[in-house]
Amino acid sequence: MYNKLVFLCGARDFHAMDWYKSALELNTGYEIVIVTDLIAGEGYKKIVTDKDIVYKLLILDNLLFSKQSSFGHLWRNLLKFLVLPVQVLLLKKFNKKHKSCIYHAHSMYYLVLARAAGVEYVGTPQGSDVLVKPFRSRFFKWFAKYGLQKAKEITVDSENMKSGVKDLVNRDAVIIQNGIDLDAIQKSLELLQSRKIEYAREGMLSIRGFTPLYRIKDILSNRITSNLSLKITYIYPFYDDNYKVECDSFIQTNDIDLGRVERMKMYQLMNETKLVISIPLSDSSPRSVYEAIFCGAPVAITYNNYYELLPQSMKDRIIIVDLNLNDWLKYALIRAEEILEEQFVPDQEAIEMFDQRKSFKKMETLLFS
Repeated sequence: MYNKLVFLCGARDFHAMDWYKSALELNTGYEIVIVTDLIAGEGYKKIVTDKDIVYKLLILDNLLFSKQSSFGHLWRNLLKFLVLPVQVLLLKKFNKKHKSCIYHAHSMYYLVLARAAGVEYVGTPQGSDVLVKPFRSRFFKWFAKYGLQKAKEITVDSENMKSGVKDLVNRDAVIIQNGIDLDAIQKSLELLQSRKIEYAREGMLSIRGFTPLYRIKDILSNRITSNLSLKITYIYPFYDDNYKVECDSFIQTNDIDLGRVERMKMYQLMNETKLVISIPLSDSSPRSVYEAIFCGAPVAITYNNYYELLPQSMKDRIIIVDLNLNDWLKYALIRAEEILEEQFVPDQEAIEMFDQRKSFKKMETLLFS
């Protein structure tokens, strides 16, 4: 019988930390702690607090670059690989001292760390861990297989990832959606309405990482091609410094670069924007897209399989764009105005599928079964 749930992850990873926060909120009697090698660094804001119980492996923050960049990303991955034997020894030491632990390993590196240390773990790889990296590197394909093979259970957030896991290690992963905080979204809307000021949705909002994967430059260049002057607000959990410099010449003076924002601020922006844009090269099951929809915003996406699994009330808020068209962004804005004529009302299927509390209850069953 387990009496301690350990989140083995980067403590600056907001997806892992959301699972952690859901566990704290719904805790049914076990201790909940974090074991990590990353807390901040590279310009990331520290998101754990003094109230969180954090056990440190070898912390790498001070060995990383001061800003995010492609080279910094490569250096971080190399460094994490080089110190992996040390982290394995430290995790074994932790596990020996703390009995009856079950680990939630979040992202492939931590699945590998958990297996190498001989602890019992449920693994949640990221989308690129299964859908992209194994096809770019033979080493990472072996690395991913090693991390996945011995997991007690594997959870993914899409059919694409489930198929990817099946292809890699011939195991059936369990689909559990990245839930969203419906209560917080409702509070953000009530706060906006309490100001008793009439407001109209305006501008566009880019919500994904500011890196080549998320094709921010394509958004900016098509704004020029479409002869649009509408402002774009950029929020992003991470960025590539070099890529941002490449995009500088496309930025308008009325654009707003906010970087990483608090969750309630993000919901406020989603409630106030005319169009949210998310057009990455590859995608699994993007929680920020779902959050935008629950905030009532129309969302422009390129086609991904996750769209087919969405409830109809959410599909009705999505605009699928073809980046080969010269005026795809103009088309998206026209459709957004049409969509905004109707208020978003989630159906019961949407609530069941995306309430993060319901999602964690499913995760809890896998962890403690």
